[in-house]
Amino acid sequence: MKYMLLIYGNEEAFNSVGAETLAEIIRDTDALNQELFESGELVGAYGVADEENAKMVRVTGGTPVVTDGPYAEAKEFLGSFMIVDCDSLERALEIAARAPSARYWGVEVRPLMHEANVEP
Repeated sequence: MKYMLLIYGNEEAFNSVGAETLAEIIRDTDALNQELFESGELVGAYGVADEENAKMVRVTGGTPVVTDGPYAEAKEFLGSFMIVDCDSLERALEIAARAPSARYWGVEVRPLMHEANVEP
C-alpha cells in the first residue's frame, strides 16, 4: 500500500532550528531517502516551493481563473512530502518516526486511496 508522509512548517519554524541543524536534518533525510530507495519502499520525495509561489485555479462559467497564493489561510504550509510503498500502516509509521523532521515538526501519514491507471 502507498502512503504519503507530509511535513508542514513555515519559515519561522524552519529558521528556529538554526542553519546547522537544518543542514543536518536535510543530510539525514537524504540518507533515509537513499535507504528507502534501495529497499524499494521510496516512490518519491519532494520539497515544495513556499506558499508565496502557490497558484489556485478555479473554473467559473467554463473559464479558468488563476489567483495567487494558497487557498487556505494557515499558519503552517506543506513543506515537503514523500510517498512510500510498504506492507502496512505500521511500517509507514515506523518510516515517519525515523524522518528527522518528526523530531522537530512532526510527520503526517495518510494512505493514498486512488492511483491513476495510466497506460504507457
